[in-house]
Amino acid sequence: MDDEINVINDSAKNQKRNMLPGVKHKIVVMSGKGGVGKSTVAVNIAAGLAERGHSVGILDADIHGPSIPRLLGAPFEHLEMLNGLIQPAEVLPRLKVISIAYFLEEKDAPVVWRGPVKMGALKQFIEDVDWGDLDYLIIDLPPGTGDEPLTIAQSIPEPDGAVIVTTPQDIALTSVRRSIRFASLVKLKVLGLIDNMNGFVCPHCGEEAMGLGGSLAFQAAMEYGIPYLGKIPLDPKVAKSAEDGKPFVLNKEGEIFKSILDEIIDRVGETPS
Repeated sequence: MDDEINVINDSAKNQKRNMLPGVKHKIVVMSGKGGVGKSTVAVNIAAGLAERGHSVGILDADIHGPSIPRLLGAPFEHLEMLNGLIQPAEVLPRLKVISIAYFLEEKDAPVVWRGPVKMGALKQFIEDVDWGDLDYLIIDLPPGTGDEPLTIAQSIPEPDGAVIVTTPQDIALTSVRRSIRFASLVKLKVLGLIDNMNGFVCPHCGEEAMGLGGSLAFQAAMEYGIPYLGKIPLDPKVAKSAEDGKPFVLNKEGEIFKSILDEIIDRVGETPS
């Protein structure tokens, strides 16, 4: 299996060199399993970068469960074609988005596609979208290590690396180990691990209680020698901001995301606004 992936990687190198020529940094956000808040983290990373004056794109690579448009409060954008290229939706100042959700006639319709069709759609999102000049492109992967993550890893030229999102439960951390192994197989640097929903913020007093998972994610980061980017407690305000389509990082209380953002920027290198 390892040899097969390496052969595919080598054959794809020349094909992808000229893709995304105006994009300086490409960051993949992934998780070993669903339900860990990965897309919420991806949206807050992208919105936080845009708030700092960077030009940012976010590619929603989850074909079966696209949630990025709703998390950004822009589920019904109409996309246009210009010079044969798809124009992504600009949903916030300096933040562009592409998602399969914008191509569905019915927003609740399931996407019943086999692998080759899904892979073709993802390649179009990379090759046939007019991303223009971006400081950062954030790619939100579906959970797991299947077709979509493999296609993205083989199609994105010179990615800066992956941010892996997990929760403190042992079953989630087992999946993290698979994600780390996957990243190694496809030669994708791991920028760090985010420990989401660790602890709980009381909606009444604002005090944070310790989570049951303790520091399992930190231990996993140390075990594999990858950076620990920080933990995000379970906070009703974060959940409410996601439901409202308003990234929490843009609030005055969004410091926890901002500190994680600082860690990510340090690892990929700052770019001029």
